[in-house]
Amino acid sequence: MKKPTILRKRFIPFETVDISGDEMLYRDDSLIITRWKVIKARKDIDRGVSFAFLKDGYKISRFYDPEGNFVYWYCDIIDVEYDSVKDTYTLTDLLVDVKILPNGEIRVLDVDEVADALEENIITKEQACDSLRKLHKLLELIYSGEFPPKECRDQEYWKV
Repeated sequence: MKKPTILRKRFIPFETVDISGDEMLYRDDSLIITRWKVIKARKDIDRGVSFAFLKDGYKISRFYDPEGNFVYWYCDIIDVEYDSVKDTYTLTDLLVDVKILPNGEIRVLDVDEVADALEENIITKEQACDSLRKLHKLLELIYSGEFPPKECRDQEYWKV
């Protein structure tokens, strides 16, 4: 499988990080699955597996502690740009996130960052609306009992 360049772009803090060094587990036109280690050392999480749903606009990750124990699911709302000539994906974090704990507790995070970024002209109105619509779609998936999506259920990918 040919390995693309994958860039993670964030607005807060403003940065673009090349995460192409992550292990590529699967790739097609609608899904990229990677296994990775944290960029900056942390005590609570050490590594994970991410499922980037390119057409749906969210990335669902399983986070693990340093001992390899599952800690939680973390869902980023993203915008995806793909440059086929350079075989490069830019995954832009649209700020709002969802964390799902092992006990089923659901936490919607950073909605205030969307408002702040909109007020400060860091993101456009269109990006804010896109973020909230994708959040709504993801929450519908979660509340319907269909989480994790079937693409995330193959435990072979969960091995860290």
